[in-house]
Amino acid sequence: MATKIRLKRMGAKRNPFYRVVVADSRAPRDGRFIEEIGTYDPTKDPAIINIDAEKALKWINTGAQPSDTVKSLFKKAGISNK
Repeated sequence: MATKIRLKRMGAKRNPFYRVVVADSRAPRDGRFIEEIGTYDPTKDPAIINIDAEKALKWINTGAQPSDTVKSLFKKAGISNK
C-alpha cells in the first residue's frame, strides 16, 4: 500500500481549511485517511500551520510520500527528515 501525506479540504465555499492527513494513494482527496497529523489555514494572515513534527517524521521514515504542497508546508514549519 502506497501512502501519501496530503491535504484534505474542509470548510465552506470560499473559506477553505485543510487537514494534513496520511492516506492511501488510491483514496479520494476528501475520503478515507489513516491518520491526521496537522492543520493548515490559508485564510488567516499570516497562514496558520500546525503540524505534529514527530508524527510527520515517523510517516516519512516509514515510506509515506508528501505531496508538493505538503513539502512546502513542512519547509515553512521547519520539519525535515535529515
